[in-house]
Amino acid sequence: MKTIYFIRHAKSDWSKENIADLDRGLTKRGSKDLKSMSSYLLKKKIKPDLILSSPALRAKKTAKKISKKIKYNKDIKYMDELYMPDPKTILDILSDQKNKNKNIFLVNHNPALTDLANMLADEKIDNIPTLGIVAIKFDIKKWEDIKDHKGNIDFFVYPKLLKKS
Repeated sequence: MKTIYFIRHAKSDWSKENIADLDRGLTKRGSKDLKSMSSYLLKKKIKPDLILSSPALRAKKTAKKISKKIKYNKDIKYMDELYMPDPKTILDILSDQKNKNKNIFLVNHNPALTDLANMLADEKIDNIPTLGIVAIKFDIKKWEDIKDHKGNIDFFVYPKLLKKS
C-alpha cells in the first residue's frame, strides 16, 4: 500500500508588484491556515517518508511549516520540475520514487495538482483549494505501478472545512 498526500500550497501573497511568481510568499491567512492544517495532520499522526515540493517560495514555506509541526526530520526534496508542471511530469516523478517510501507528501500548484488527483483517484474533485490536502491510497507495492492503477481517496480536507467543524 502506498499513499500520496496531494497538498496545495497555502494562500499566496499577491500584494507586492514586480515580484516574480516563483518568489511570492504567503499571506497572513495562508500562515494561519498552515497552523490548523498542520495540527490536523499531527492529530491524525500522519507522517511522510518523503516530502516532494515545488521550489516556489509559497510551496517551500508550506512544506517547511508542515514538516516542522509534524516533526519530519528528513530533508525536503525541492525539484525544479515541480514548478508549475503538467500532471504527466508529476506522475513520472512519483513513479520514479524509491519503493521503501510508503507515504509521500507532494506540495504543489493547481491546476496540475487537481488534474493529477482526478487522473489517479476513484472519485472526482472539482478543485483542491489553497492548503487543501487529498490523501489517495494505492494498492501497489512499487511506485512505478502507479501509472496503471486508480487509488481510493482516504480523505479530502481544507481550511474552510476545518473551520466548519
